[in-house]
Amino acid sequence: MRLCDTDIEKHLDEGVIGIFPRPDNSKINGATIDLRLGNSFRVFRDHSAAYIDVSGPKEAVAEQLERVMSDEIIIADDEAFFLHPGVLALATTLESVRLPDNIIGWLDGRSSLARLGLMVHVTAHRIDPGWEGKIVLEFYNSGKLPLALRPNMIIGALSFEVLSGPAARPYNSRRDAKYKNQQSAVASRINQDK
Repeated sequence: MRLCDTDIEKHLDEGVIGIFPRPDNSKINGATIDLRLGNSFRVFRDHSAAYIDVSGPKEAVAEQLERVMSDEIIIADDEAFFLHPGVLALATTLESVRLPDNIIGWLDGRSSLARLGLMVHVTAHRIDPGWEGKIVLEFYNSGKLPLALRPNMIIGALSFEVLSGPAARPYNSRRDAKYKNQQSAVASRINQDK
């Protein structure tokens, strides 16, 4: 069952769900809460490798990922990040999110941005129960023109679904959780798959 706006407000007020900084209630819409774009970005340096062998030996994959990912790029609040057509970039939400072990989150991009070609999360839009941290966005511009993305703009909406019971393995308690408490645009850690 998805939470409605009244229940989202109640869960925030009671600290069951944490969003920091907390958006005001005007950002809660029916069944979602708006999230804003943060300042942390990463891009691929595609000129530095012919490919990434995601099924290769872990050490080789880690080396390839290190070679192709940029360092963290911090954009000031009054600047723009320009996402060109056909480019994939990583970014974060401004807000950190904390979910209990019985609630899952779903991040959706904005329809108005999608109509310009912006994919906000490509495929990874589930926020696991027990998650805590900023949400990393996997941006892709499928449009024909570059898009200027600015920190603090509304970038997506988060909805919440109550599970049938508490998860036995919530995200932040798992030893194999690769993105615990992330606060920046963390690059892929596929080399840590077991």
